Amino acid sequence: GGLLGGPSGIAVGGGIGGFLGAWMTSGKYQPLPQIIMELPAVQRQKLCDEIFAIVRHLNWEDADQLIALVKGKAALQEKVVAALESFVSQQLRAEVQYGD
Repeated sequence: GGLLGGPSGIAVGGGIGGFLGAWMTSGKYQPLPQIIMELPAVQRQKLCDEIFAIVRHLNWEDADQLIALVKGKAALQEKVVAALESFVSQQLRAEVQYGD
């Protein structure tokens, strides 16, 4: 995430891991962060742009601070999760499944 989007990429990548457990594709469970890292750069940038549009209004200086802000606000957390679920289902044609 950091190579693609700098601090916001790190935050998005870390947030993704914290918000979603895993997703399923072709009968094989894979962690969402792994899938995202394997995406072509264009798709990773599209996801980053979608998530950044949600968090751009927040005042943050580093990834840890952004993650804490998002985790501390349920409504914001729901927006980020909804954007991730939408991206996975629409762009990747996959199903999100939450781990126990």
